[in-house]
Amino acid sequence: MSVTPDTTPNVTIEQLLDEYERALDHTASLWHDLTADQVHWRPDKESSAIGWHLGHQAAVAHFMIRNLTAAEPSIDGELDALMDSATPEPERGMLPALDRLGSYRSAVADRVRFRIGNIASGDVGAPIQLDVIARTLLVAIVNHEYQHAQWIREVRERDLGRPLPPRPTSPLLTELDGYCVLTG
Repeated sequence: MSVTPDTTPNVTIEQLLDEYERALDHTASLWHDLTADQVHWRPDKESSAIGWHLGHQAAVAHFMIRNLTAAEPSIDGELDALMDSATPEPERGMLPALDRLGSYRSAVADRVRFRIGNIASGDVGAPIQLDVIARTLLVAIVNHEYQHAQWIREVRERDLGRPLPPRPTSPLLTELDGYCVLTG
């Protein structure tokens, strides 16, 4: 059965990429003014540090991009393993220095932009099918970014006593259970 999809969706890939940038900027506003000790601090041995959440956000985005759109090598296999939620919290080891963590996040964001850009331009083997995948993928990546940003917000305010930046705003964002959510 062949179906011609509606090629005029309500939300464009470009709008979703803007939302991705907004989510990345929000996360950056939550940690760029913190010290290395604050980013590496763990509330207890069964909790993850802000730095782990920052790496985890990036790792999941890259896992999704490389597994759902185009196979590509790992950016940093050591960080991929460390930041994978399948690794039990007590076994997550030492977090990287802030510059390595920031570089990892930047490299992943560049890969997301590149792969989604290829899809948006139709420079892929199945452009209509991958357009659907890209939209769904971006919604998931943005929501995952905000999911962990919420935890960072809570630790930043409650445990570190640091003021919070404003929540991001966009016509495409809503709040559910205290979390910013892109409903797609």
